[in-house]
Amino acid sequence: MEGMREHGFALWFTGLPSSGKTTIARLIEHELRARGLKVEVLDGDEVRQQLSPQLGFSKEERDMHIRRIAYVAKLLVRNGIIAIVAAISPYRETRQYARDVIGRFVEVYVNCPVEVCIERDVKGLYKQALRGEIANFTGISDPYEEPLAPELVLYSHRETPAESARRVITRLIELGYLRA
Repeated sequence: MEGMREHGFALWFTGLPSSGKTTIARLIEHELRARGLKVEVLDGDEVRQQLSPQLGFSKEERDMHIRRIAYVAKLLVRNGIIAIVAAISPYRETRQYARDVIGRFVEVYVNCPVEVCIERDVKGLYKQALRGEIANFTGISDPYEEPLAPELVLYSHRETPAESARRVITRLIELGYLRA
């Protein structure tokens, strides 16, 4: 398929905080750039700082944040760029909105037990949330709705980031988004 390089798509990583979304996304970014593809990573925390610094973490504010990420991803995809999104995106309805708006959309659920995420948490946010110092913290005091039918599930507590990244590349080839 000769025109494949011109078609963008969104690779949307969802999962609990500290599950490995950004780490895996950066490995995929490196691999896709090495293939000569145009790629942008939209990390949920970075986008929040730039586009949504005034937003808090209520359900409505989280939904607005994810809708903003989806809008930026849609623009990138429309222009032939692969948008790699690494955002908790805890609610199914908002992830479905992103899928509908973007169109060419691959959802990757980074499944990791909350106990492992707590151990990995370099920022200490889980500890603060467990002490009640952070309200609406996903996985502790706010729900995370697991995807019902993602294109791929990664088990970041059972495989290395490199193994997860290889599985993503393989799945993208199977789905026709990348060449072998």
